[in-house]
Amino acid sequence: MAVNDVASVPTFSLRDLQRLLDASPLSILIHDAASKNILWANHTALRILGFSLQELLPLKAHDMSGLGEMYRRARGVEWLQRAADEGSARIKWKYRSKSGKETLTDAIATRVTLSESTVVMVQFRDIEHEERTRETLSRTRAALATFIGQTDEGILIVDEHDAVTYASRSAELLLGAERGGLIASNLLDALDADGRSALSLALTRSRELGRSQPFRVATRHRTATASWVSGSCQFISDDNVTGYLLLFHDVTEPRLQDIRRERELQHLNYLARFNAMGDMATTIEHEIAQPISAASNFLAGVEQRHRSGNVKTATLLTGIQAAQGQLARVGEILQSLRRYVTSLEPSSQLIDLNALVAEVRPLVETRAAQHQVDVTFALSGVAVPVRCERVLTGQVMLNLCFNAIEEMRDWPIEYRAVRVETAHRTDPKDSAEGRGLFRVTDLGRGLNHVPGGRVFDGAFSSKSGGHGIGLALSHQVILRQGGEIAAYEHHPHGAVFEFAFPLATHTG
Repeated sequence: MAVNDVASVPTFSLRDLQRLLDASPLSILIHDAASKNILWANHTALRILGFSLQELLPLKAHDMSGLGEMYRRARGVEWLQRAADEGSARIKWKYRSKSGKETLTDAIATRVTLSESTVVMVQFRDIEHEERTRETLSRTRAALATFIGQTDEGILIVDEHDAVTYASRSAELLLGAERGGLIASNLLDALDADGRSALSLALTRSRELGRSQPFRVATRHRTATASWVSGSCQFISDDNVTGYLLLFHDVTEPRLQDIRRERELQHLNYLARFNAMGDMATTIEHEIAQPISAASNFLAGVEQRHRSGNVKTATLLTGIQAAQGQLARVGEILQSLRRYVTSLEPSSQLIDLNALVAEVRPLVETRAAQHQVDVTFALSGVAVPVRCERVLTGQVMLNLCFNAIEEMRDWPIEYRAVRVETAHRTDPKDSAEGRGLFRVTDLGRGLNHVPGGRVFDGAFSSKSGGHGIGLALSHQVILRQGGEIAAYEHHPHGAVFEFAFPLATHTG
């Protein structure tokens, strides 16, 4: 069988072999191993060099090589000799055609021992386009490296096992790593526990949804230049890379500002509750004293008649029932106050401004009665739903109402009037659904006496005492909840203070 296989191998004539070599897309030159003279060239080489075979055979290396110093004849001969000695040698060589055109090639010289002589076969191909592409890529890579090196944004590539495969210098600095220290490390190790959970979720969602996902995490290392970073991650899968691209930047200062705002809001909530307790104490002192005194008087009368021994049961029962009625009134007052100061989470919730006014109304009326001020409540006929923090906003309502009452207390009694309103307000310039409005109007001096019109900066107060949180604090409370607050003159005299929140269109 093996004999038949060998016998079936065709034999090729010298002409056939030349035809095979002429069909090659590679240029082929055959040099004598000793003299380095050209013995033969295929059609591809003749076409690129522009010579006929007869013209090519007498030429030397310097006749058909580039004119640059690195393509001098001695270097070409040295290359061919190295192939003759070692069996093979490779070089980038510029060949020069008959017309003078120079072509950069990748050339491989191979020693071949024939039956009668030893030759060096040179195979070369045009790499001009490849080199230009490589140079362009090199310049692009250098420019990209410069850009990445100068940007403050961190760039990471992470594989499917959370191992870092690429990290920009900015990423290393943001995460507190030494140069090259992130490579092959687990990215999650650079984050705190909450950060690991948040980033893992973002990576998973990016892969499942096929789009980038935002994240904000806290870093763990003390040497990190950022305590908080924020960015996006994108899952990528192609022939070159499978993993996640992360772009992120330092958000430490904005995050610290958020934390400070949260703490300030907590402090405001504390102040509001503290002040609410003060207002409640004032109301208890004023409002409860009268029914308790009346109940005591009724019980004293019952006791006196009982001791006299000359009293009917019905008379005693009437006195006791009267005392019970006064004590029931005390219970109603305490229940109303309890509803207002009940412990609540300091968070935004759906509130009807009408209902909130109803909660603070007993406190307002108590203060008004102390100064003989007539307060009119003109509430909207429909609900005024907004989103706000109940206790804080209630304290602002009280502050504005108390200020108006305090302003009116020194005026003649016939002028002592304050109006409290709620309403829906539509602003033509506002594309939103509208706003829920709370307004307090007094008939006092107005705002002309306020220095520089600085009503809300703490320089103005019309109150001589009390527990109100103040206009400056009221201003902060409303603005921090996304509302707006304003003060302006009322004609012919007096002042209007009002605040508004966007109307809530749903409960979600």
